[in-house]
Amino acid sequence: MRITGIDDRRYWNYISTDESRFQTVAYLQQMWWLEVDGDLEFQFPVGTYSLFFRLQLGRVTKRLGRRVCNSDHVHGWDIKPAQFQLTTSNNERAISRCYLDNVGTWIHHHVGDFVVEDPTIMTKIRFSLTQIDCTHTKGGLCVDSVLVCPISLAEVLRSSDSLIVTK
Repeated sequence: MRITGIDDRRYWNYISTDESRFQTVAYLQQMWWLEVDGDLEFQFPVGTYSLFFRLQLGRVTKRLGRRVCNSDHVHGWDIKPAQFQLTTSNNERAISRCYLDNVGTWIHHHVGDFVVEDPTIMTKIRFSLTQIDCTHTKGGLCVDSVLVCPISLAEVLRSSDSLIVTK
């Protein structure tokens, strides 16, 4: 996964957390535009799969053993929607948009679904999260990961409280 500006500490920081399986998340303090993208190539079994971004607004810390969310830098996500995209090597494409409003809660934002029909062929997936409207700044976003899972597991995620499906 690539994040535009990740090496500039004026905009982004890495935050240690036990809420990520990677032990670290990327935290956007403030920026005029957001660009997160990536690709992967994998041999998937036959089936239908879903792709999700795991995001949270606000910076979570522990104080006296309790989870506390600092939302001081959260701004700009209610002005224009974020756009999520997915494309695959077999010409499948999904685009969804939503306003981010999940302060203090990790959300799996559903980007789209794709089908694998031939398990012997590598499937290339490109995904992105953007909000490129330079009329306002945005900040306070934690980016954890991208999750690809069989659609049967996606249905379980969709029914949980920690998921919103973007349209």
